[in-house]
Amino acid sequence: MVKYIVAIAMLLAHTTTSAQTEREETKEINNTKDSLYIEEVENKTELPKVLHAEPLFIDLIRDLGARKGEREWNIGFGITDNQKYDAYQTLVEYEWAPADRLGLEIEVPFTFHAPVNGTARSEVPSHRMESIKTAMQYTFLVSERINTSLAIGYINELELADLSYMRLNKIVQGNVFNPFFVAAKRWGNNFHTLVYTGPRLGKPFNYTHWHNRFDVNTNIHYMIPGTRNFIGVEFNKEFSGHDFDMTIRPQLRVSVADNLLVGIVAGISVQRENERFSSFLRLIWEPGNKHN
Repeated sequence: MVKYIVAIAMLLAHTTTSAQTEREETKEINNTKDSLYIEEVENKTELPKVLHAEPLFIDLIRDLGARKGEREWNIGFGITDNQKYDAYQTLVEYEWAPADRLGLEIEVPFTFHAPVNGTARSEVPSHRMESIKTAMQYTFLVSERINTSLAIGYINELELADLSYMRLNKIVQGNVFNPFFVAAKRWGNNFHTLVYTGPRLGKPFNYTHWHNRFDVNTNIHYMIPGTRNFIGVEFNKEFSGHDFDMTIRPQLRVSVADNLLVGIVAGISVQRENERFSSFLRLIWEPGNKHN
Protein backbone atom coordinates (compact mmCIF):
# COMPACT_ATOMS: atom_id res chain seq x y z
CA MET A 1 0.00 0.00 0.00
CA VAL A 2 2.83 2.37 0.89
CA LYS A 3 4.43 1.70 -2.49
CA TYR A 4 1.18 2.64 -4.28
CA ILE A 5 0.84 5.85 -2.28
CA VAL A 6 4.44 6.81 -3.02
CA ALA A 7 3.97 6.03 -6.72
CA ILE A 8 0.79 8.13 -6.91
CA ALA A 9 2.49 11.01 -5.08
CA MET A 10 5.45 10.88 -7.46
CA LEU A 11 3.08 10.83 -10.47
CA LEU A 12 1.12 13.85 -9.17
CA ALA A 13 4.35 15.72 -8.46
CA HIS A 14 5.62 14.96 -11.97
CA THR A 15 2.31 16.03 -13.52
CA THR A 16 2.26 19.28 -11.52
CA THR A 17 5.87 20.02 -12.43
CA SER A 18 5.21 19.29 -16.11
CA ALA A 19 2.11 21.50 -16.15
CA GLN A 20 3.99 24.33 -14.42
CA THR A 21 6.88 23.98 -16.87
CA GLU A 22 4.44 24.00 -19.79
CA ARG A 23 2.74 27.14 -18.47
CA GLU A 24 6.09 28.86 -18.03
CA GLU A 25 7.14 27.87 -21.57
CA THR A 26 3.83 29.16 -22.99
CA LYS A 27 4.20 32.42 -21.11
CA GLU A 28 7.78 32.78 -22.34
CA ILE A 29 6.69 32.07 -25.94
CA ASN A 30 3.87 34.64 -25.72
CA ASN A 31 6.19 37.23 -24.20
CA THR A 32 8.64 36.57 -27.04
CA LYS A 33 5.85 36.99 -29.63
CA ASP A 34 4.70 40.21 -27.96
CA SER A 35 8.23 41.56 -27.96
CA LEU A 36 8.76 40.55 -31.60
CA TYR A 37 5.48 42.18 -32.71
CA ILE A 38 6.28 45.38 -30.83
CA GLU A 39 9.79 45.36 -32.31
CA GLU A 40 8.34 44.75 -35.80
CA VAL A 41 6.00 47.75 -35.53
CA GLU A 42 8.43 50.10 -33.79
CA ASN A 43 11.74 49.28 -35.48
CA LYS A 44 10.96 48.96 -39.20
CA THR A 45 12.88 52.19 -39.84
CA GLU A 46 14.99 54.63 -37.91
CA LEU A 47 11.91 56.79 -37.21
CA PRO A 48 10.77 56.07 -33.63
CA LYS A 49 7.26 54.69 -33.17
CA VAL A 50 5.44 53.26 -30.15
CA LEU A 51 2.79 50.54 -30.59
CA HIS A 52 -0.60 51.60 -29.20
CA ALA A 53 -4.01 49.91 -29.28
CA GLU A 54 -6.38 52.07 -31.36
CA PRO A 55 -10.00 52.38 -30.18
CA LEU A 56 -12.59 50.95 -32.55
CA PHE A 57 -15.53 53.36 -32.36
CA ILE A 58 -13.88 56.79 -32.11
CA ASP A 59 -10.79 55.74 -34.01
CA LEU A 60 -7.66 57.71 -34.83
CA ILE A 61 -6.86 59.35 -38.15
CA ARG A 62 -3.77 57.14 -38.51
CA ASP A 63 -1.51 55.23 -36.14
CA LEU A 64 0.26 57.50 -33.67
CA GLY A 65 3.76 58.09 -35.02
CA ALA A 66 2.61 57.12 -38.52
CA ARG A 67 5.29 56.43 -41.12
CA LYS A 68 5.10 57.69 -44.68
CA GLY A 69 3.27 55.29 -47.00
CA GLU A 70 1.09 53.60 -44.37
CA ARG A 71 -2.56 53.32 -45.38
CA GLU A 72 -5.77 51.67 -44.31
CA TRP A 73 -9.36 51.12 -45.48
CA ASN A 74 -12.21 50.88 -42.95
CA ILE A 75 -15.81 49.81 -43.53
CA GLY A 76 -18.19 50.14 -40.60
CA PHE A 77 -21.71 48.87 -39.88
CA GLY A 78 -23.77 49.80 -36.83
CA ILE A 79 -27.25 49.71 -35.34
CA THR A 80 -28.64 51.87 -32.53
CA ASP A 81 -31.82 51.02 -30.64
CA ASN A 82 -33.81 54.17 -29.89
CA GLN A 83 -37.19 54.49 -28.21
CA LYS A 84 -39.13 55.22 -31.40
CA TYR A 85 -36.88 53.96 -34.20
CA ASP A 86 -33.76 52.00 -35.05
CA ALA A 87 -30.83 53.75 -36.72
CA TYR A 88 -28.59 51.81 -39.10
CA GLN A 89 -25.17 53.32 -39.74
CA THR A 90 -22.57 52.53 -42.35
CA LEU A 91 -19.33 54.29 -43.26
CA VAL A 92 -16.45 54.08 -45.68
CA GLU A 93 -13.14 55.52 -44.57
CA TYR A 94 -9.67 55.81 -46.10
CA GLU A 95 -6.65 56.96 -44.14
CA TRP A 96 -3.04 57.33 -45.20
CA ALA A 97 0.27 58.92 -44.21
CA PRO A 98 1.72 61.21 -46.91
CA ALA A 99 4.63 62.07 -44.61
CA ASP A 100 6.19 60.73 -41.44
CA ARG A 101 3.95 61.26 -38.36
CA LEU A 102 1.25 62.93 -40.46
CA GLY A 103 -2.06 61.14 -41.05
CA LEU A 104 -4.90 62.18 -43.38
CA GLU A 105 -8.41 60.74 -43.65
CA ILE A 106 -11.60 61.03 -45.65
CA GLU A 107 -14.84 59.43 -44.44
CA VAL A 108 -18.40 59.28 -45.74
CA PRO A 109 -21.01 58.06 -43.20
CA PHE A 110 -24.64 57.14 -43.96
CA THR A 111 -27.58 56.66 -41.56
CA PHE A 112 -30.90 54.94 -42.31
CA HIS A 113 -33.90 54.89 -39.94
CA ALA A 114 -36.71 52.39 -39.40
CA PRO A 115 -39.73 53.01 -37.10
CA VAL A 116 -40.45 50.60 -34.22
CA ASN A 117 -43.33 50.06 -31.80
CA GLY A 118 -45.86 51.50 -34.25
CA THR A 119 -44.14 54.89 -34.49
CA ALA A 120 -45.49 57.07 -37.30
CA ARG A 121 -43.07 57.65 -40.15
CA SER A 122 -43.39 61.41 -39.64
CA GLU A 123 -41.74 61.02 -36.21
CA VAL A 124 -38.73 59.22 -37.65
CA PRO A 125 -35.70 61.12 -39.06
CA SER A 126 -35.06 60.90 -42.79
CA HIS A 127 -32.30 58.79 -44.27
CA ARG A 128 -29.07 60.73 -44.47
CA MET A 129 -25.70 60.83 -46.08
CA GLU A 130 -24.52 62.45 -42.87
CA SER A 131 -21.49 64.38 -44.03
CA ILE A 132 -18.18 64.45 -45.81
CA LYS A 133 -15.44 64.29 -43.20
CA THR A 134 -11.83 65.20 -43.86
CA ALA A 135 -9.20 65.07 -41.15
CA MET A 136 -5.53 65.37 -40.34
CA GLN A 137 -3.44 64.28 -37.35
CA TYR A 138 0.17 65.02 -36.45
CA THR A 139 2.11 63.11 -33.79
CA PHE A 140 4.40 65.69 -32.23
CA LEU A 141 5.89 63.49 -29.49
CA VAL A 142 7.02 59.86 -29.59
CA SER A 143 8.85 58.65 -26.49
CA GLU A 144 10.12 55.07 -26.61
CA ARG A 145 11.59 55.50 -23.12
CA ILE A 146 8.16 55.91 -21.49
CA ASN A 147 6.09 54.26 -24.29
CA THR A 148 4.07 57.44 -24.82
CA SER A 149 2.80 59.33 -27.88
CA LEU A 150 1.09 62.74 -28.12
CA ALA A 151 -0.77 64.10 -31.15
CA ILE A 152 -2.97 66.98 -32.27
CA GLY A 153 -5.45 66.95 -35.12
CA TYR A 154 -8.42 68.52 -36.81
CA ILE A 155 -11.62 67.11 -38.34
CA ASN A 156 -13.76 69.18 -40.71
CA GLU A 157 -17.26 67.89 -41.31
CA LEU A 158 -19.53 69.24 -44.06
CA GLU A 159 -23.05 68.35 -42.91
CA LEU A 160 -25.39 67.31 -45.72
CA ALA A 161 -29.15 67.52 -46.22
CA ASP A 162 -31.50 64.56 -45.81
CA LEU A 163 -31.49 62.36 -48.91
CA SER A 164 -35.19 62.98 -49.54
CA TYR A 165 -34.79 66.79 -49.45
CA MET A 166 -31.42 67.11 -51.13
CA ARG A 167 -31.27 69.82 -53.80
CA LEU A 168 -28.30 70.82 -55.90
CA ASN A 169 -28.07 74.24 -54.26
CA LYS A 170 -28.86 73.01 -50.75
CA ILE A 171 -26.75 69.89 -50.40
CA VAL A 172 -24.44 71.30 -47.72
CA GLN A 173 -26.35 72.42 -44.63
CA GLY A 174 -23.57 73.36 -42.24
CA ASN A 175 -20.03 72.81 -41.04
CA VAL A 176 -18.55 71.23 -37.91
CA PHE A 177 -15.10 72.23 -36.65
CA ASN A 178 -13.42 69.63 -34.44
CA PRO A 179 -9.83 70.17 -33.23
CA PHE A 180 -8.61 67.38 -30.93
CA PHE A 181 -5.74 66.17 -28.78
CA VAL A 182 -4.58 62.56 -28.24
CA ALA A 183 -2.38 61.13 -25.48
CA ALA A 184 -1.55 57.41 -25.41
CA LYS A 185 0.65 55.22 -23.21
CA ARG A 186 1.53 51.52 -23.25
CA TRP A 187 2.14 49.89 -19.88
CA GLY A 188 4.53 46.98 -20.38
CA ASN A 189 3.77 44.83 -23.43
CA ASN A 190 0.01 44.37 -23.15
CA PHE A 191 -1.89 47.18 -21.40
CA HIS A 192 -2.75 50.33 -23.36
CA THR A 193 -4.48 53.57 -22.32
CA LEU A 194 -5.52 56.49 -24.50
CA VAL A 195 -7.32 59.84 -24.14
CA TYR A 196 -8.93 61.55 -27.14
CA THR A 197 -10.53 64.93 -26.43
CA GLY A 198 -11.61 68.20 -28.03
CA PRO A 199 -14.52 70.56 -28.80
CA ARG A 200 -17.05 70.17 -31.64
CA LEU A 201 -18.30 73.53 -32.92
CA GLY A 202 -21.17 73.39 -35.40
CA LYS A 203 -22.49 76.20 -37.60
CA PRO A 204 -25.70 75.61 -39.64
CA PHE A 205 -25.64 77.84 -42.71
CA ASN A 206 -29.32 78.84 -42.38
CA TYR A 207 -29.02 80.02 -38.76
CA THR A 208 -26.92 82.55 -36.93
CA HIS A 209 -26.35 80.51 -33.78
CA TRP A 210 -23.66 77.91 -33.17
CA HIS A 211 -24.10 74.58 -31.42
CA ASN A 212 -21.21 73.11 -29.49
CA ARG A 213 -20.17 70.29 -27.24
CA PHE A 214 -16.97 68.97 -25.70
CA ASP A 215 -15.93 65.32 -26.11
CA VAL A 216 -13.72 63.36 -23.72
CA ASN A 217 -13.05 59.78 -24.82
CA THR A 218 -11.00 57.58 -22.49
CA ASN A 219 -9.90 54.07 -23.40
CA ILE A 220 -8.18 51.05 -21.90
CA HIS A 221 -7.19 47.93 -23.84
CA TYR A 222 -5.41 44.66 -23.17
CA MET A 223 -3.61 43.05 -26.09
CA ILE A 224 -3.84 39.25 -25.94
CA PRO A 225 -0.35 37.77 -25.44
CA GLY A 226 1.24 36.48 -28.62
CA THR A 227 -1.39 38.02 -30.94
CA ARG A 228 -2.58 41.26 -32.53
CA ASN A 229 -5.99 40.76 -30.89
CA PHE A 230 -7.22 42.88 -28.00
CA ILE A 231 -10.14 43.44 -25.66
CA GLY A 232 -10.98 46.77 -24.12
CA VAL A 233 -13.50 49.50 -23.46
CA GLU A 234 -14.16 53.05 -24.62
CA PHE A 235 -15.88 55.63 -22.43
CA ASN A 236 -17.32 58.20 -24.86
CA LYS A 237 -18.38 61.29 -22.90
CA GLU A 238 -20.14 64.40 -24.23
CA PHE A 239 -20.58 67.72 -22.40
CA SER A 240 -23.02 70.28 -23.81
CA GLY A 241 -24.01 73.16 -21.56
CA HIS A 242 -25.49 71.54 -18.46
CA ASP A 243 -26.10 68.24 -20.30
CA PHE A 244 -23.85 65.20 -19.92
CA ASP A 245 -24.09 61.97 -21.94
CA MET A 246 -21.88 58.90 -21.86
CA THR A 247 -21.77 55.66 -23.80
CA ILE A 248 -19.70 52.72 -22.56
CA ARG A 249 -18.39 50.62 -25.45
CA PRO A 250 -16.82 47.23 -24.61
CA GLN A 251 -15.00 45.90 -27.65
CA LEU A 252 -12.63 43.35 -29.12
CA ARG A 253 -10.40 43.19 -32.16
CA VAL A 254 -9.56 39.95 -33.96
CA SER A 255 -6.99 39.35 -36.69
CA VAL A 256 -8.56 37.14 -39.38
CA ALA A 257 -5.80 37.44 -41.99
CA ASP A 258 -2.32 38.89 -42.34
CA ASN A 259 -3.61 42.40 -43.10
CA LEU A 260 -7.32 42.12 -42.21
CA LEU A 261 -8.78 42.87 -38.77
CA VAL A 262 -12.34 42.79 -37.47
CA GLY A 263 -13.49 45.00 -34.60
CA ILE A 264 -16.71 44.30 -32.68
CA VAL A 265 -18.20 46.97 -30.40
CA ALA A 266 -21.23 47.06 -28.09
CA GLY A 267 -22.70 50.34 -26.83
CA ILE A 268 -24.36 50.85 -23.44
CA SER A 269 -25.89 54.30 -23.03
CA VAL A 270 -25.70 56.21 -19.76
CA GLN A 271 -27.76 59.36 -19.21
CA ARG A 272 -29.25 59.30 -22.71
CA GLU A 273 -32.99 59.93 -22.86
CA ASN A 274 -33.79 58.24 -26.18
CA GLU A 275 -30.86 55.99 -27.07
CA ARG A 276 -30.60 52.52 -25.55
CA PHE A 277 -28.25 49.81 -26.79
CA SER A 278 -26.10 49.83 -29.92
CA SER A 279 -23.60 47.66 -31.75
CA PHE A 280 -20.88 48.36 -34.30
CA LEU A 281 -18.69 46.27 -36.58
CA ARG A 282 -15.50 47.62 -38.18
CA LEU A 283 -13.56 45.87 -40.96
CA ILE A 284 -9.96 47.08 -41.17
CA TRP A 285 -7.86 46.34 -44.25
CA GLU A 286 -4.20 47.35 -44.36
CA PRO A 287 -3.09 46.91 -48.00
CA GLY A 288 0.60 46.19 -48.34
CA ASN A 289 1.17 45.62 -44.62
CA LYS A 290 2.73 42.34 -43.50
CA HIS A 291 2.72 41.10 -39.90
CA ASN A 292 4.79 37.99 -39.34
